Amino acid sequence: MPRIMITRTLLVVLASLVLTPAALAQVPPSSAERAVYVGLHKAAAAGDVAAIEREVRAGSAVDLRDGHGRTPLHVAVFLQQQDAVRALIRLGADANALEAQKYDPVTIASVANDVPMLALLLANGAKATNITSPYHGTALIAAAHLGHAEVVRRLIAAKAPLDHVNNLGWTALIESIVLGDGGQNHTDTLAALVKAGAKVNLADRNGTTPLALARQRNYATMVAILEAAGAK
Repeated sequence: MPRIMITRTLLVVLASLVLTPAALAQVPPSSAERAVYVGLHKAAAAGDVAAIEREVRAGSAVDLRDGHGRTPLHVAVFLQQQDAVRALIRLGADANALEAQKYDPVTIASVANDVPMLALLLANGAKATNITSPYHGTALIAAAHLGHAEVVRRLIAAKAPLDHVNNLGWTALIESIVLGDGGQNHTDTLAALVKAGAKVNLADRNGTTPLALARQRNYATMVAILEAAGAK
């Protein structure tokens, strides 16, 4: 088998087994957990603003943790409860808290491709600059990995670090290539990063540039975008 085919095969295996934060690292509340939630976690999961307010007035800690280190705000973001998110932040919840796997609300919303939730969080004190996940990455890297182009554009506008390198040695731009499929969503993601000024010649830890990575995969449109931006 030619070496390039071996490389692609290994990358696919690694991506499916190790490098999929949306599938493996983030842990949303299970139905069993939700069934036994009480207090603020129960109210957040249900999106019950009145109950949230009652619990806080009664002295419940707004950032109380469940068994996976999730605050009520994490739960509300996971379950797309926008009204609960608004209420919790208004009542003092930490919009940048990390749960047990080191994910913050912004990264949770970004992985879910939940643009309205992301916009709500960013407008209410949550940051796009947090270092998150077991990979020491960012919400931008996670969104680029998944090809969530509109999320990527929102995070760029919120000053997410364009060239942060995670502990795999990859930037958001590199992840859009090596963990993408070369399709429209990942191509639009790469284009947004390039337009924003991401470094197109910042290589991975093996010294392979984004252009070389795109050429290896025969991602012609990505190659054209990178070449037009001066990639080598």
